[in-house]
Amino acid sequence: MQSLLLRTAAFLLLLSAASATTIGITYNPSTPNLPPPDHVVSTFQSLHISAVRLINPTPAAVRAFAYTNITLLLSVPNHLIPSFAANRSAAIQWLYSYVLPYHPRTRISLISAGSDAITAAATSDPTLDPSTVIIPAMRNLHFSLIDLGIKTISVSTTLSFIDIMTTSFPPSAAEFQEPIGSLIIHPLLQFLSETNSSFLINLYPYNVYRINSEIPIGYALFQEHPFNFRDDVITGVRYRNLFDMMVDAIVASMAVSGQENIPVIVTETGWPSESEAQAAGNYAEMYLKGLVRHLRSGLGTPLRKEGVAEAYIYQLFDEGTNGEANGTTIGAALSGGGGHSWGIMYPNMTMKYKINFSGADKRLLKIVLVILASLVSVLMLL
Repeated sequence: MQSLLLRTAAFLLLLSAASATTIGITYNPSTPNLPPPDHVVSTFQSLHISAVRLINPTPAAVRAFAYTNITLLLSVPNHLIPSFAANRSAAIQWLYSYVLPYHPRTRISLISAGSDAITAAATSDPTLDPSTVIIPAMRNLHFSLIDLGIKTISVSTTLSFIDIMTTSFPPSAAEFQEPIGSLIIHPLLQFLSETNSSFLINLYPYNVYRINSEIPIGYALFQEHPFNFRDDVITGVRYRNLFDMMVDAIVASMAVSGQENIPVIVTETGWPSESEAQAAGNYAEMYLKGLVRHLRSGLGTPLRKEGVAEAYIYQLFDEGTNGEANGTTIGAALSGGGGHSWGIMYPNMTMKYKINFSGADKRLLKIVLVILASLVSVLMLL
């Protein structure tokens, strides 16, 4: 009896320490009129943020994260990708400026060759074929890191859900768009598998909600209601929020491509501030609170129990409307905000929303502690 109770207690302890998704925030240090990077880093630490994605990184920003135990995901600006693809020396030169002087004191875990790279390449130069530059740029970055003796930094590229998916529901019927699937995603998945890297995706439930009037707002905002679900009629899997449905659409499409075990990182997700929504409640705050609560629960998604490896909230500060020049990604711009209303913090370093980024799901922890206390009481009576 005691042995059974001890095993149960051990299981509950493991449950309470379930591996939740790492939650990070996107930060663009190149945005004008913001506090210096060292002030921003101290704010990240006070918020218990353990991962940051730097769009348009600066050497000063990378240096500011030294000795902080905050991991960095660096995004190479899109306009550099063609030069990286054409010449490995261009990739090495960038690494000499943004990585080599600071690694490993600054914990750089991954480098993304561009952001929304497919759309960005076509937008900046209509004559440029993204399939001819994205994978070569990644390979040159990867081999440049090896040449410099750095084996702990992975390389990938960031894609946008709206660029690459044919449908998000049901996830079991989802497929990568063609010809993008054959020309870019299949060789990308092969590269990621060979190099033990991750699939990076900008994923906005806000986008899908805006274009599909049948989706209830509560379903997009992680609201818990008895009838707030959709069933995949093919598999019978039940989805209680739009985020999981979109993630599993990616997972199912990767499985069809023969690469179902590659980790998925959501490099951008968020909800813009909307004045028209204030009467019904602050949708941005509701989404972010629901997202953090869901990711902290460690429940994962129906098709991937461990969930996404990391998820980055877009973004720290509001920005202007000049696109990539100030770091706004195509995904955010297409979401109707142009980047200017996506921040979770004002430039004076005060929070726009009340969000707790630290700790696991308190409700789950409370339940586990109550059960453990009961087990201890039983053991003492034996």
